[in-house]
Amino acid sequence: MKFFNFLIIIFISLTSSIKADLNENLINQLEEGGKLIFIRHAYAPGSGDPNNFNLNDCSTQRNLSDEGKKQAKSIGKFFIKNEIKIDKVLSSEWCRCKETAKIAFKDFTTKSFLNSFYSSKFSKNREKQVKALKEYIKNYKNNNNENLVLVTHYVLISEILNYGSSSGEIVVSDKNFNIIDTQEISY
Repeated sequence: MKFFNFLIIIFISLTSSIKADLNENLINQLEEGGKLIFIRHAYAPGSGDPNNFNLNDCSTQRNLSDEGKKQAKSIGKFFIKNEIKIDKVLSSEWCRCKETAKIAFKDFTTKSFLNSFYSSKFSKNREKQVKALKEYIKNYKNNNNENLVLVTHYVLISEILNYGSSSGEIVVSDKNFNIIDTQEISY
C-alpha cells in the first residue's frame, strides 16, 4: 500500500511539472505576440440554443451561470497576471460570448463571423462565416506584435482549428490556424 501511495505522489508531482511546462510554453508564445487566441465562451449550462432564441434578446439565450461568470473573471486574471499583450478582443454576437468578453476584458467588438452555426437555424451561415473569418485574419495587421482575442463557440473553434474546446478554454494558434497550445481555465 505504501508503494502505491508513493506512485500516486510521484505521478501527481510529474503531471504538475508537465502542466507548469505547458503553461510556460503558452506564456512564452503569447509574449512573442502575433497569435490568435480563440476562447470558447465561459460556462453556460446546456447545449445549443433554445427554440425561442433571439440574437437581440439575452433572456431567450443560454447565458453564463455564476460559475461561468467566475470562469470569465479567471480568464481575465490569466491575461493580467501573465501580462499578455492584446491588440483587440472580438466576440460573437451571442450574449454568452459578449458577457465572457466583457467580464474578462471589458472592451470588445462583435463580429458576426464568430457566431455559432450549431443549430439548423444558423447552419447555412457556416461557409460564409468561415470565409469571412479567414479573410479578416489574412488582412489583419498588427504593428505592435500583440495578440488578437476571438471569443466564440465550440462549433467555430472545431471547424477552424479541428479541436474540441471546453467552456472557457483558451486555444492559441498562429495566423495559419495551426494550434500552438491550449489552456483550460477553471471556475
